[in-house]
Amino acid sequence: MKAQAKLNNIPMSARKMRQVVDAIRGKKINDALNILKFTKREGGTWCEKALLSAIANWEQKSNLALSADDYDLTVSEIRSDEGTMLKRIRPAPHGRAHRIRKRTNHLIVVVENSVAIDNEAEVLGASEEE
Repeated sequence: MKAQAKLNNIPMSARKMRQVVDAIRGKKINDALNILKFTKREGGTWCEKALLSAIANWEQKSNLALSADDYDLTVSEIRSDEGTMLKRIRPAPHGRAHRIRKRTNHLIVVVENSVAIDNEAEVLGASEEE
């Protein structure tokens, strides 16, 4: 079973966020949370927030009040896409103006369990028999 979380319009560039995102892609959630907690990059706090939200969404979606610790959740997909850009003007010499681009990004985190849930296995087994 998969669950996802989205964070939109994070006020930092997607390129800087991707450096953090690449470090946790495919990892178990405990390892990923430890990496994010102890990284010095700003993107770590945003990724941690999104990952915790995805875990909570998985627990809510399971409808069985399951704990995420028992089902070996992994970060199956995580990506950072470019968001909108705020364009500002900075004065430059000789009456000119230079453009400042304040970049944002969108973060999408998908977590998936590797241990099968009993109800999920029963539903899958019933659909295969038909």
